[in-house]
Amino acid sequence: MEVKGLNKPVKLKADLAAFVGKSELPRLEITKKLWDHIKANKLQAKTVNGRPEGAGKFIVADEKLLKLFKNTKVTSKSSGKVTDFTGLQSGQTIDMMQLASVVSANIE
Repeated sequence: MEVKGLNKPVKLKADLAAFVGKSELPRLEITKKLWDHIKANKLQAKTVNGRPEGAGKFIVADEKLLKLFKNTKVTSKSSGKVTDFTGLQSGQTIDMMQLASVVSANIE
């Protein structure tokens, strides 16, 4: 039986492979490993770069995540909107809903 969708292993680019310790993983596992790191290091914020917003829906870029975030410059296929984190600095935040864009930008 062929594995499809989010459970199908994908090839990881170098920075993500170094982060998770594997060269291939399913998207679901990648996202889980990112969240494990975010929660273990208390990188959820209630503010976007200091401005009060939703409850914990922002992810603070630490040095490990920053490498992955800076690889992210993708265009949405549905809306055409560009997500560009190439200029992000340590301590700045991204919306947790943008984590899928980060994963997409860091796989082959």
